[in-house]
Amino acid sequence: MTTLIFITLSSSSCATILGGKVSDYQRTKPAQGQPARKLRVVAFLGDVCFGLVPLIVDVATGAIYRPEN
Repeated sequence: MTTLIFITLSSSSCATILGGKVSDYQRTKPAQGQPARKLRVVAFLGDVCFGLVPLIVDVATGAIYRPEN
């Protein structure tokens, strides 16, 4: 049962699963003086609903940020 809960929590990262391929723009932290990357609000709210683990996964992969236009 514990394993099932862990798998569910760790695989519920909305932006990582549903956001598509993560670009270099999303992975790279902006340099000083450059504008900050914008969040995918819907994915952020979905991650918050599922807990802290999915949010950490999406931020670590860069999937939580919008792709460059």
